[in-house]
Amino acid sequence: MSDRIYVATRKGLFTLARQDGTWQISGTDFLADNVSMMLADPRDDTLYVALDHGHFGVKLHRKSGDGAWEECATPTFPEKPEGQEDDVDMWGRPIPWSTVRVWALEAGGPDQPGLLWCGTIPGGLFRSSDHGSSWELVRSLWDHPKRRQWVGGGADLPGIHSICIDPRDSKRVQIGVSCGGVWSSLDGGDTWDCSGEGMRAAYMPPEQQYDPNLQDPHRVVQCRESPDRLWVQHHNGIFRSDNCGARWEEITEAGPSVFGFAVAVHPSEPDTAWFVPAIKDEKRIPVSGEIVVTRTRDGGRSFETLRNGLPQKHAYDLVYRHALDIDTTGNRLSFGSTTGNLWVTEDQGDSWQCAAQHLPPIYGVRFA
Repeated sequence: MSDRIYVATRKGLFTLARQDGTWQISGTDFLADNVSMMLADPRDDTLYVALDHGHFGVKLHRKSGDGAWEECATPTFPEKPEGQEDDVDMWGRPIPWSTVRVWALEAGGPDQPGLLWCGTIPGGLFRSSDHGSSWELVRSLWDHPKRRQWVGGGADLPGIHSICIDPRDSKRVQIGVSCGGVWSSLDGGDTWDCSGEGMRAAYMPPEQQYDPNLQDPHRVVQCRESPDRLWVQHHNGIFRSDNCGARWEEITEAGPSVFGFAVAVHPSEPDTAWFVPAIKDEKRIPVSGEIVVTRTRDGGRSFETLRNGLPQKHAYDLVYRHALDIDTTGNRLSFGSTTGNLWVTEDQGDSWQCAAQHLPPIYGVRFA
């Protein structure tokens, strides 16, 4: 069972440890720096942290075990070919050939020591084979003609936020793009296919709503022991795939809302998943000012609304896409909010305890 929680926030990285039956903040790193993403690599316990310094750019740091932090390479775009026209977004603004933000970090398979994947805004996917000492842009995706159709969602520019490595075959990789759908590679990133049949984008004109390349998956997760099962929290609903993303089924029974950013799936029970609902679009607050988590145990046919231990009056915490995590047992979950509150459950969400308050806005939560 995981004994640490890493919390990435607008003003630093916080580490929580379980002591005497409760969770306590046991360490702080990069205080006052914007931590956009972190990864605790389960293969060798190396911790990676991405910092967004705004005007001063993006930096990546790593730490092995109890060692010291060291700066490693930052995923960097190659120079744009001379004479190539700028890609533009739907508003006609140029899409830069530069890393605006690191939005996803994932370890390769257990048979790929040192291999890391990194997703960025503005939609670049990078790969490292040496623990982040160097990175290469996955040109097969960046140069794909459909990539130029991607548009920005809440982040204005397109971004890769989810990377799933199939536990049966490390060369089978799936990514989630806002807004660009779910993409799959069967050969370690040499070729890509946009797999989104059945997904629906309610915000598009009727004739384009089912275009796989125009979807806005907010988060994509894969069941560890039944990896054909994928769950997506989409901009306008919840979707489930039973065949590794080849086709999707829309789930409409969840309440109080099917909008949200975060989703977690049980590592060995593919029908069990958790979501944190909110009011969508301009509102983006919990429904009725009540923080709840919804859980399905039957593949989305029915949902429970979990409230025990969560604020139920004048609570306006929003939970971002990376701010919900589940540990390897499937019993312990944690989520953090934009108002700096962190909750933990030891019983799959039946009851929650507040593990930390008054943190900076929380961007990501990871068990280790």
